Amino acid sequence: MRFIPLIISATITIILVAVLNMKMGSTPPVGPLLSPSHGFWKNAEPTDYSFSSEILSEDLRQAVTVSLDERLVPHVFAQNDHDAYLVQGYLHARFRLWQMEFQTYAAAGRLSEILGEKLGNNSIIDVHDRRFRRMGMTIAAENSVKATNADPMLKEALEAYSKGINLYIRSLKPEDYPIEYKLLNYAPEAWSPYKTALILKYMSYDLTTDFDDFDNTDLMRQLGLQAFETLNPLQHDSVSPIVTKGTAFIASRPLPVKPIKADSLMGADTSMIAMITTKRDPDNGSNNWVVSGSKTTSGRPILCNDPHLGLNLPSLWYEMQINTPEYNVTGVSLPGAPSVIIGFNDSIAWGVTNGSRDVMDFYEVEFKDATMNEYWYDSAWQPTSWRVENYRIKGKPAVTDSIAITLWGPVMYDTHYQNSYKDGKNYAVRWTAHDESVEGKAFMQLNRATNYRTYLAAIKLLGNPAQNFAFGSKRNTIAMWQSGKLPAKWKLQGDFIMPGTDSTFKWQGFIPFEDMVHEVNPARGFVSSANQLPADTTYPYYLGGTYDMYRGFIINRMLAADSNISITDMQKMQTSTYDVFAEQALPMMLKNVDSNILTQKARGLLGICGSWNYDATANANGKTVFESWWKHFKDTIYRDDFRSYSKKEFPVETDQTLLEGIKRDSAAYRFIDNRNTPQKESLRALLAAALNTAANLLPVKPLDWGEYKGAQLNHLLRIPAFSQMNLYVGGGKRIINAVKGSNGPSWRMIVELTDETVAYGVYPGGQQGNPGSKFYTQFAGTWAAGKYYRLLVMKASETKSDKVKWTMEFKKA
Repeated sequence: MRFIPLIISATITIILVAVLNMKMGSTPPVGPLLSPSHGFWKNAEPTDYSFSSEILSEDLRQAVTVSLDERLVPHVFAQNDHDAYLVQGYLHARFRLWQMEFQTYAAAGRLSEILGEKLGNNSIIDVHDRRFRRMGMTIAAENSVKATNADPMLKEALEAYSKGINLYIRSLKPEDYPIEYKLLNYAPEAWSPYKTALILKYMSYDLTTDFDDFDNTDLMRQLGLQAFETLNPLQHDSVSPIVTKGTAFIASRPLPVKPIKADSLMGADTSMIAMITTKRDPDNGSNNWVVSGSKTTSGRPILCNDPHLGLNLPSLWYEMQINTPEYNVTGVSLPGAPSVIIGFNDSIAWGVTNGSRDVMDFYEVEFKDATMNEYWYDSAWQPTSWRVENYRIKGKPAVTDSIAITLWGPVMYDTHYQNSYKDGKNYAVRWTAHDESVEGKAFMQLNRATNYRTYLAAIKLLGNPAQNFAFGSKRNTIAMWQSGKLPAKWKLQGDFIMPGTDSTFKWQGFIPFEDMVHEVNPARGFVSSANQLPADTTYPYYLGGTYDMYRGFIINRMLAADSNISITDMQKMQTSTYDVFAEQALPMMLKNVDSNILTQKARGLLGICGSWNYDATANANGKTVFESWWKHFKDTIYRDDFRSYSKKEFPVETDQTLLEGIKRDSAAYRFIDNRNTPQKESLRALLAAALNTAANLLPVKPLDWGEYKGAQLNHLLRIPAFSQMNLYVGGGKRIINAVKGSNGPSWRMIVELTDETVAYGVYPGGQQGNPGSKFYTQFAGTWAAGKYYRLLVMKASETKSDKVKWTMEFKKA
């Protein structure tokens, strides 16, 4: 009888083995995943795991030593650039292979190959893959490769980098693949410079894609041009621009001229355009500033940078040091691309913020007939060229998509691909990211730059995305330059959908580099940028784009007031949770609210707001009440005007416009009155109504701000077990410490340019991309607490010191 349970157990085991090894649709076979010798168990990294190893490569020219410190940060000591980039590629792959390759799939519109036809109720191929290819992401990457192949230095570097990645990939057996490959049941591909181009273009997408043309066109047609300009003023009263107000600029080229017939063409079609459903995060911003030695305790410049991007796991950045006979650079790199992107070397430091300029425009194209083989342009039919895209879908037959190419660029939306558009029209996209460019070389040259002149030569190479480059040197030079390929536009050009039948709306060239917004060694003793308006009305070119206002305002105010500044002061400032927007808005709200019509619960909330000190710390429930009150107030003001807009958020940035309009003249602000009611609303009544609404939705004891707003580090596949949820942190939108949801400071860096550079930094995550490693989220707690690590800059003579935890030796095979 005792054999019966054994037989039953054996039978069940055999059935399970058979079933679990079957592939069902797009679901991977579970058996291999659970295998003790080949499955996810192999990805569990022992706490005492040794990263020391010897790696042989036929492509290596000389030996390279990599010293890994206790935080798993590599310090690469190479004798030439080729080997440095090869080893950097190997390290990126060793610790971040799945992350960087997954991002190339996303950029190339290939997610349906590994995720299948649908994700929930959404069609991956329609919502993502076709959208990305029709936007021209693959065209952009291909053109980048063309430019790379024409530059011997860049070509050699990217090929060496690719060889390093492929060296690691070839060393893997299926059981060694990162866990995500096993979960999705696919294998890594060979790397190439094209994949690196996709990584860099994906960053361009994240920072410069601008679908506001559709929203703006819809709003302009609803409200009229005058009301639209009230919502989108060229300059707010309280703005504190990147360069000092009144800075004189002289254009070195003739300014673009608005054609006489432009007004008659723009907005002639009064049909409604459905608003775009998927946009980049509008809060993808950043802060950077440099303080001159005249304002620091050391007498040397201090540079600070914290780019605000998606807070993902694995982390966006990978920290490292690269040392060659030519340069010694430390900072963070982008897995999938060579060089250090933000950092410092023995002579200079640099940091970047998004330029927020409008470098993507949409044109309505008129085709001759349904074949779309000809389109009308400047009084003649022009031949269409075609690009056929093939899509492989996991578990399904492949499909193709034909994309019409015009002189404007690819036709992103047409009758064959409408996405959210229902007007039956055709829209081509013109984007500077499509143009041939050498972004990779810009950062390679920055890594080598030794002074202001060589810094300028490096950033001049940047095409897209437009960035504000902060600079500091040990020679006590500080500077801020905006760089990138920026169209020279006349006022409002590209803010709306433009007619594609006429050359009237064609870009009239690009802003010369010497005319870019910039400032060098200003009298105020600092430079800064925080995605605000680059310059005031003294700048001759049209500054089309979307700009934040309040981070730049408070940064400039703090820096102007401070002297004898230390690194500690900069750490406190970089992690500041002070809400200057609330400082300006809340007194107006408290003064004008009609308390007579408040509910009892709303009066209680009013008291909480009244005692709040404008500091958005994690435990500040006053911030919770303020944000809820302001949100409902803004909704009350604008919802009747944006009548066709049903989403939670409005299509344009309205916070600063609303506050500035009320401060200027609340009685005259045109959006106060509700057009759907016969009576004229008052500011006092609207504020009371908004607070009553907030009171109905908030608990009697409002949540702490850190709990209310939520913050998390999401795994790229949104797997909860691989994510870090519910971080209890302060800060938020419009605040220097801009943590909100899954967006915020992706890397905090502070560099003091003394004789021996002193630097601190931290990012939310860890060096290792493997969720089964203790190094996966190692830095998250330090980052959330607003603390830093001292950045270690090693010398070649220290590779045997106690600073080194593990050693990787690269030798020629």
